[in-house]
Amino acid sequence: MSSELLPYTVKPHPVTGVYSGKLGVWLFLASEVMLFGAFFSAYILLKVGAPLEGPAHWPLHSERHMSWMIGGFNTLVLIISSVTMVMAWVSLKSGNFGKARMLLGATVALAVLFLVIKITMEYIPHWRDGLTTNTSNFWGIYYTMTGLHGVHILGGIVVISYFIGPGSKLWHENPEYYTNRIECTGLYWHFVDLVWIFLFPTLYLMS
Repeated sequence: MSSELLPYTVKPHPVTGVYSGKLGVWLFLASEVMLFGAFFSAYILLKVGAPLEGPAHWPLHSERHMSWMIGGFNTLVLIISSVTMVMAWVSLKSGNFGKARMLLGATVALAVLFLVIKITMEYIPHWRDGLTTNTSNFWGIYYTMTGLHGVHILGGIVVISYFIGPGSKLWHENPEYYTNRIECTGLYWHFVDLVWIFLFPTLYLMS
């Protein structure tokens, strides 16, 4: 579909002050805040309501077999990926598509690295130790929250990869429209990174 058929895809809407795509992403992210907010609330309620002893008790930090170093490294990976995403958008604003494409590729590579570390160094060892969703409420909410976050990471990989590949033709047809789409993708990606910044201390550092 031609961008001329869609109103305010490049220029800001006179009422909202932003172009339509950006407004749509902000509204979508508002719903995502409610989604993850509900899970964080569930985490708190499960922790407060857990018995002090017995198999259903809330495991202490020392009982979780979770490495804060692995979680911290993955946090750094996502922070760097946010930086490369911003740099890609800045490169597009400067008209340097080649550099932007390289930086988008770096963002995807960092996202894949995050998932590989999460699966191979945490999920698989936990499963081998018998720590599954049925082990306790903590492990149930842990897999739910980190799994949902992982799905969002995967979604970001798909979208960014599309703009690196088939979607890149839009740059040659309408550079400003393409740049706006990358900005919207970046907003989503920063949100996903921010969610992990809250997940990391909640799951890895707090008792």
